[in-house]
This record gives sequence, structure tokens and C-alpha cells, in this order.
Amino acid sequence: MTSSVFQPDLLANQVAVVTGGGTGIGIAIARVLGHMGATVVIASRKAKNIEPAAAGLSEELGREVIGLTCDIRDRERVRAFVGEVLERTGRIDVLVNNGGGQFMAPAETISDRGWDAVIATNLTGTWTLSRAVADQWMLANGGAIINITMLTQRGFPGMAHSVAARAGVDAMTRTLAVEWAPYGIRLNCVEPGIIASSGMLNYPGGRELAYEMQREIPMKRLGSCDEVAWQVAFLASPAGAYTTGQTFIVDGGRTLWGNTWAIPETEPPPVDIRLEPWQEER
Repeated sequence: MTSSVFQPDLLANQVAVVTGGGTGIGIAIARVLGHMGATVVIASRKAKNIEPAAAGLSEELGREVIGLTCDIRDRERVRAFVGEVLERTGRIDVLVNNGGGQFMAPAETISDRGWDAVIATNLTGTWTLSRAVADQWMLANGGAIINITMLTQRGFPGMAHSVAARAGVDAMTRTLAVEWAPYGIRLNCVEPGIIASSGMLNYPGGRELAYEMQREIPMKRLGSCDEVAWQVAFLASPAGAYTTGQTFIVDGGRTLWGNTWAIPETEPPPVDIRLEPWQEER
């Protein structure tokens, strides 16, 4: 869904790179930046995700959305990927570090390998790509880096590895915002709450769990991928020109509510997880 808030030419002549751009929130971000006039490059580790997404978005926007594969855990591949983007587009004005991954597990069951993989993807991968884009373009030309993380203000049982990595991204973002401000680089984080994304279907009983979790959200519903994308669009646009080093929480108030203030129960609405025309229900 597009938003009438943003002008269609707001990011004209700019290039936006979105990792994790083949599914869920990444597709929504790529779509809204594309509708704002940006040339969009989406990347994912898996070709089976990125190829149909790039084709579908290209058809929707009426112009090419470039789809490339990139494993953000592979430093050499990341540097080559940034070089390829620059060779094809000539610039990178916006980088959205949305690529990531984790699995739910009690802390005592997380193996060394599992911990290292999640840290490498969510923390080190974000650093590696941000550094590569800075080195090859933004330190000389400026730009905006927007990191998609997760709620880190409270405990997140079952996600010790991922919440540790994402909290590291938050802190890294604040630090780089200061260090790179003289180069005209703005860095911010967006923390989605419980979002009705296709990624929920990767977890056993994901749809049923999402339905019940709505009871714990003050707004009594899940967020949409579009609502996260619109926050990213604000930060990528001139409206965010004086905003850096901040974390924007898009969670319907979930981080604010404990058990001390009763909110009347209502019957949760159906969980509406929108799939793209080229995706199949799992």
C-alpha cells in the first residue's frame, strides 16, 4: 500500500538499497521508496526470494527494481555487492539494513554455532554493509542509513541471541551517527513491534501466536509492514534531514504496557498477512 503523505518524486534521482528485500517488511520498504521516485535495489541471500520480488515490484512500479543476491555474513561478497550497485546505478543515497534472521529457542538450548550465526547476520552483517557503503560512497557524498532492528527495551524470552545483536545495532547506530555526521551521513534505527509479516509463517503456529499476542498490545492489533515502511520513508526523505542517532519504535504501544494498567479486552481482529502475488501460502 502506498501512502498519500509522500510525494511521488520526493526521492527522484536517488538510489535506495534494501537488504532482506525479498520478503515481508523489506518488500514494503522497497515499494514505498520506489513509489517516492527512488531507484531501488533489493538484496537477499536467497535467489528464490529476490528474483520474484524484483520482478513483481518492477511490474508494479513500471520500471526496473534491481534484485541481487548477497550474504551479508560474507565480507568480500558485501564489498563486491556495493561495488556492483555503484557500477549499475552510480550512487547510493539510502541504505536500509533490513536483512537479518533468527530462530526462537530457550537460552539454555542455543548452541555456539546458533549464537554465532545470529550475531554474524544481525550485528556484524549490518556493520559490514554500512562500512562498505560508507567507504565506497557515503563518506565522500553523504546519505542516510536506516537499520531495522527489534524491540530491545524489555526482555525478549526465546530471542536472547537476536535481542543482543539488535541492541548492539542500536548502540552502534548512535555512535556512528556522531562519528559520521561531519560526512553528511545520518543513521537511525526503526524497531518494529509485532508485525503481520510473512516472516511469521516461518515459526510453528506463527499465525495462532500472532492472534493471541494482539491482547498484549495497547492498540489491540498487529502492525502492518506498510506502517514500518512509512517510518523508514520519513527518515529517508528530506523530512528527516535533521534527525540522526535516534531509534523509532513502531509497536502500537507494546513496550509501554505492563500488568499494572488494565486495558479492556476486545476480540482481536483476524490476522491479515498480505502475501505478494508471486508468493504462495505456506
